[in-house]
Amino acid sequence: MIFVGRGALLQRAVDYTLTVGHRVDLVCSDDPADATTAPFLHTTDINAHEERLRKECTDGIVWSINNLMLFRAPLLESGLRIYNIHNGLLPQHRGLSSVAVLFAILHGHTEYGATLHEVDHGIDTGRVLAEQRFTIGTDARYHQVLLRGVQNCHQLFERSLSVVVAGSLPSTGTALPGPDSDPPSGYYGLRALGDLARYTGDPAYARATDLGVTAAFVPEVAAAIARTG
Repeated sequence: MIFVGRGALLQRAVDYTLTVGHRVDLVCSDDPADATTAPFLHTTDINAHEERLRKECTDGIVWSINNLMLFRAPLLESGLRIYNIHNGLLPQHRGLSSVAVLFAILHGHTEYGATLHEVDHGIDTGRVLAEQRFTIGTDARYHQVLLRGVQNCHQLFERSLSVVVAGSLPSTGTALPGPDSDPPSGYYGLRALGDLARYTGDPAYARATDLGVTAAFVPEVAAAIARTG
């Protein structure tokens, strides 16, 4: 099993996997601080190491956890099963979770959560296999939704790990429709932050831009808020 990503969420997933007795063949990150007791690869381009990943992965499973590196060919055609835990519900919260949370509040979304999906050639477009939802309260602040999304990501990983290892994932996914079922697809990248000034008069703006303790971890959002004055 191989892990690709960065930060505390990646480290927690690796630690949990080892604790429950599974083998971790390699941990890949662009941050040397993510090195653990498992074999470690420091890289900013996971696709440059396709041959190593294919040779060293003993069970054919690759996890993408808090990962900003995009998987490309030939890695996607290597025969490895690549799964991503996404902070957000798909397809309505594709892209960067730091940006998606901001606009989820501004757009009045009533739910957020975490999604397990297969990785394909698109960005957060692979088949959804499972999700974990929670309600966005009418008084919810940015930092509360983002951190609860992180918590849900790890919980979803924990409950999905054994199913993925056993190869018993359903053929049509397990996600159940909620109040926001069948929403339009939304993609939230850095360009979306250019529209933030349009929302300064929105009643939800104060809540949506209350970064709280997460401010240091979302500098791109903090900078966009500062530009709105």
